[in-house]
Amino acid sequence: MEDVKNVGVDSAMLEGEWLAAETNLPVYGSDNAVVRLSFQLALTVLAYVSELEGARHYVVARQLVRCGTSVGANVREAQHAESRADFIHKCKIAAKEAEETDYWLQLCTHAPNYPTPPVSLTDTLLSVRRLLARIIISSKAKASNATAGS
Repeated sequence: MEDVKNVGVDSAMLEGEWLAAETNLPVYGSDNAVVRLSFQLALTVLAYVSELEGARHYVVARQLVRCGTSVGANVREAQHAESRADFIHKCKIAAKEAEETDYWLQLCTHAPNYPTPPVSLTDTLLSVRRLLARIIISSKAKASNATAGS
């Protein structure tokens, strides 16, 4: 996994204990910012989806739960990629799912009679999107450097 620094993530979020304390669960990859944040994103999406379902917005809730939890699933898959190309590909899929999540959240924000997504959800999503962008860029650069050096 790439070492990602200075991506606009709140330093308190990178301390390692915050997620375990909030969820009372052991955290897989707690030393890895993108794994940790994408897991937090999924948990926050699930909480917001419950709110959407309570307001009887089932279609949007279903779409949001699929893409919002898929980000973390793809990030986790990337941790066990078979090659650098496979790692990049899985990170790109996670980034696409994050973009779709952003779309559904923007739709909820602007649609009448929809509960507004919590700020923590949009902030976490932005952090994950930034991390994934940096990871993809740096992994591609390392891949092209490795190819050029061969």
